[in-house]
Amino acid sequence: MSDAERRDEAPSHFIKDIVRADLAEGRYREVVTRFPPEPNGYLHIGHAKSICLNFGLAEEFGGRCHLRLDDTNPETESMEYVRAIQEDVRWLGFDWGEHLYFASDYFDRLYEWAVELIKKGKAYVDDLSPEEIRAYRGTLTEPGRESPYRNRSVEENLDLFERMRRGEFPDGSKVLRAKIDMASGNLNLRDPVMYRIKRATHYRTGDAWCLYPTYDWAHGQSDSIEGITHSICTLEFEDHRPLYDWFLDALGVHHPRQIEFARLRLTYTVMSKRKLTQLVQEGRVAGWDDPRMPTIAGLRRRGYTPEAIRDFCSRIGVAKKDSVVDVALLEHCLREDLNRRAERRMAVLRPLRVVIENYPEGQVEELEAVNNPEDASAGTRKVPFSRVLYIERDDFMEDPPKKFFRLAPGREVRLRYAYFVRCTDVVKDENGEVVELRCTYDPATRGGDAPDGRKVKATLHWVSAAHAVDAEVRLYDRLFTEPNPDGLKDDFREHLNPNSLEVLTGCKLEPSLGSVEPGERYQFERLGYFAADPDTGPGRPVFNRAVTLRDTWAKVRARGG
Repeated sequence: MSDAERRDEAPSHFIKDIVRADLAEGRYREVVTRFPPEPNGYLHIGHAKSICLNFGLAEEFGGRCHLRLDDTNPETESMEYVRAIQEDVRWLGFDWGEHLYFASDYFDRLYEWAVELIKKGKAYVDDLSPEEIRAYRGTLTEPGRESPYRNRSVEENLDLFERMRRGEFPDGSKVLRAKIDMASGNLNLRDPVMYRIKRATHYRTGDAWCLYPTYDWAHGQSDSIEGITHSICTLEFEDHRPLYDWFLDALGVHHPRQIEFARLRLTYTVMSKRKLTQLVQEGRVAGWDDPRMPTIAGLRRRGYTPEAIRDFCSRIGVAKKDSVVDVALLEHCLREDLNRRAERRMAVLRPLRVVIENYPEGQVEELEAVNNPEDASAGTRKVPFSRVLYIERDDFMEDPPKKFFRLAPGREVRLRYAYFVRCTDVVKDENGEVVELRCTYDPATRGGDAPDGRKVKATLHWVSAAHAVDAEVRLYDRLFTEPNPDGLKDDFREHLNPNSLEVLTGCKLEPSLGSVEPGERYQFERLGYFAADPDTGPGRPVFNRAVTLRDTWAKVRARGG
């Protein structure tokens, strides 16, 4: 299939239509996009949407996508974040090849261009304080006021700017501003700041600079240097586009086209990097890769696959209008993916001991168990069955309600891949708590139905006690109790879910799970999808619940919601 045929087959959206038209009209000869995160934190699921969009467009139109780290704020940036960003982009399945760049690579060129604007009378050194600059800026209904330093001569501005570069002035005492229009209806054009004095050690350039460019100044010019054709941004940059264009036109350099799209907003989730940083720094989560975090590292540790995340980003589409996506859709995408690829295993998280009294002591049978009913090529495995088993404590009730069909005194159920068993007695401790069930089994029901045609209403999972592997299992839930924690007027931290993590020890797993590697994913039958955590060690598996089996999104869609 040709590139043109692939483009025609793929679902379209307004950005793709713009790119296609630009190529048809000859505005650009190739497509060059970029993903430009600031290395001041870990990437989250919102960034995944941008990654998929930028790299996906470049791939679809036979172009290239750059990875550029917009590192213009040395106080918050580090190599830790740079490495994490690269790992996340690669894990999602994208490759920038030789096109890895840093805004700090362009500090000399940006400085030279700033000097060029000063010489053109389009930039000046201002002595107003940050507070005074804000006051002079005006409001949406009132024009700004010109700084008393706005009409300095070109020579004076050049001298002051060079002295700023040499470090002759205190931090915050002077800035370089673009000279545009203090009466503009767009506040971003009211003489925006281009440079500020900041004595801070940069993680790449060290102490070579005490003068750092603002994002608005560095961003468009970095795009131009790299030959970007389509600078794709989220909607909050729409009001900055006239400034983006003004800088490029004032310099007369290559002019990419900026296009804005709606950022991802997800229920029960905060996407603000500032808020996520707070959660990490205050110890409210275990780190950037805490499985409750919406970071790509957190989702990966929880058990998400890159395929599920890419599928999610494809399904939510690209739009111009802000909307909120139900987190249940993200969970649905993971279920669909893991249903196809995850092998099934039996695990008992809250074990209750079962003794099958008429089963021969010391006997062990190897029963055939299906690895994945959705994938015949996954084959089968052997599961040991013996006289003493564990079942889930929730699968037994001494005095069950009418619609409880699992095990109860006198009731018969099926054990998965094994036999029908009937509860004949209940053993309790001194506190009256059930600690053991006594049962009998029907040898004629191995792996199938009863020969006499009797039926049971429940099938339970189980683990042989003598062969069980002890494990720790971490049950994760949503981090917030409110559907829109980012939009609340009060402190978002007040709505953290106190039950977002439950750690279970003494869980019993079938023996095949005794030597898992971190990152391996399984469906624990009847319980959900689980992934081996990096804390897993030899003979000590630790599993995270990635997602439950209950699919609320599928039910909503089935109802036409």
